[in-house]
Amino acid sequence: MQDYRYGKGGTGYQPCSMADLKKAVALLKKGGVVAFPTETYYGLAVDPYNPLALNLLFTLKQRDTAKPILTLADSRESLLSLAQEIPALYEPLMKTFWPGPLTLIFQARLNLPALLTANTSTIGVRQSSHPFARQLLRAFGGPLTATSANISGKAAATDAYQVRAQFGSRIDMIFDGGTTPGNLGSTIVRHEEGELLLVRQGIIPFGDILEAAGR
Repeated sequence: MQDYRYGKGGTGYQPCSMADLKKAVALLKKGGVVAFPTETYYGLAVDPYNPLALNLLFTLKQRDTAKPILTLADSRESLLSLAQEIPALYEPLMKTFWPGPLTLIFQARLNLPALLTANTSTIGVRQSSHPFARQLLRAFGGPLTATSANISGKAAATDAYQVRAQFGSRIDMIFDGGTTPGNLGSTIVRHEEGELLLVRQGIIPFGDILEAAGR
């Protein structure tokens, strides 16, 4: 699959290049918003450590600030910059389903912005299996937000045209990787007192998750 980007104020699509990735990284580090394909829907990336970028993200999505933002991490080191620790219960799940559409809820590091966690003291993280999402994360050098590319209450975008239709030029850059699967988002799981609990049913059946955990 060939990836493309559409720059804010541009006149057409261009093949993705290292120059485009560097431009995206520069925008993200300045507090910008980049839309990109994942293995579920298109996501909106901002720097999760930047409160101003997070505030912009909530404004664009018209999202309730009481709802936390899900993130992507592409390495164990990146994950541990968000989470205090990795519970032993999650290790077989990460081995089996990562990279892929499984979001795990971790105890958040204390230095994370309150907007990111919605003051829940927890953070949802997954490792994307989409090749471009992983490429963007590696270029950025750390975790990124991956909330779905849609205005709250509207359908999540499954292609770049739908992103453009909802947000227009308010997105700084859109990477077009074709149509994503859509239908369901990632399955979200948390743990409590040594037990796995389903937060949201998504692509991966909860029964498969319990089986992988030996439950």
